[in-house]
Amino acid sequence: MEFITESDRIYATDPTGKLIAEVTFPTKAGISTIDHTFVDKSLRGQGVAGELVRLAADKILADGNKIGATCAYAIAWFQRHPDYPVIFGPAACRIN
Repeated sequence: MEFITESDRIYATDPTGKLIAEVTFPTKAGISTIDHTFVDKSLRGQGVAGELVRLAADKILADGNKIGATCAYAIAWFQRHPDYPVIFGPAACRIN
């Protein structure tokens, strides 16, 4: 599967252009918050969501930002991968 990386989103489409996997991580005040993870039913259970979160986390850190997480899947993933420094919940959703 080939992932397409944008500034605040990583995703994949099928040959018809249908979205089949996506993680979003908008950035505010130096914190990129993973707020959404989606994997099409046909791909579930194959590690795609975990790969998306890992790719997002690596990109966020490479961009010099802190990692935030409000997406339930991402929070669970980071709890299983404590080597990533993460801000969970409301602190990741700062509203100025």
